[in-house]
Amino acid sequence: MITLDTNVVSELMRARADPGVVAWIDSQPADEIYLTAVTMAELRYGVARVPEGRRRTDLADRLQRAVEAGFAGRVLPFDDDAAAHYADIVMGRERRGLPIAMADAQIAAICRSHSAGLATRNTGDFVHTGIDLTNPWQTTPAN
Repeated sequence: MITLDTNVVSELMRARADPGVVAWIDSQPADEIYLTAVTMAELRYGVARVPEGRRRTDLADRLQRAVEAGFAGRVLPFDDDAAAHYADIVMGRERRGLPIAMADAQIAAICRSHSAGLATRNTGDFVHTGIDLTNPWQTTPAN
């Protein structure tokens, strides 16, 4: 099981997505790819920031279709189990002098609670969180 970080989903929604990222996603079993509720919140916030108009409506429609078609039943929540992992992740990073954004810590906690990896361009934001990391722009695992 692998979850997609916000930057991966955003890239895949672009009109001219990076061919390496597209090839990477195409090589993954579709039923093994998940999103987190935190990623959904970030994506929806990103759409809401676009000024009202045709572009915003188009982005909102594309996001809704992608989630309904591609991730129905595969959006992982931030629940009690993830909350326990969250505390461990934040403290572990603090001990190393590595602050972590709340949303990133929540995403990492959700991944840990489901023994899932994370695909992200920002692997540095997730080191020392106890999850397997993959950068689809590099297509080599990072930890």
